[in-house]
Amino acid sequence: QVRLVESGGGLVQAGGSLRLSCAASSNIASFNPMAWYRQAPGKQRELVATISNAGTEHYASFVKGRFTISRDNTKNTMYLQMNELKPEDTGVYLCAAWYETDYYETDYWGQGTQVTVSS
Repeated sequence: QVRLVESGGGLVQAGGSLRLSCAASSNIASFNPMAWYRQAPGKQRELVATISNAGTEHYASFVKGRFTISRDNTKNTMYLQMNELKPEDTGVYLCAAWYETDYYETDYWGQGTQVTVSS
């Protein structure tokens, strides 16, 4: 069973930065894509960014230009660099990964890390 563990969350003032990490218990090279989601209290989970195993990145419009997703397959870790944070970025950030073969597909999720941005 693959485990994903997020870290790097915390409390930061508006305009500040945080770097989240998502460490996997197995080789991530075959995960395609990997992604960061977030969920604010009382709101639905929303996609923040994705990255393919070839390194192609996609971002939600509300973080484009402020957040950067990356992955280091040698360290089995994905990252989310968050700059110019806003109070509306507050929420639990979760990482996810998809794995597919010719016969089945599955997804893995972490437990999340809390990000709180104060105004």
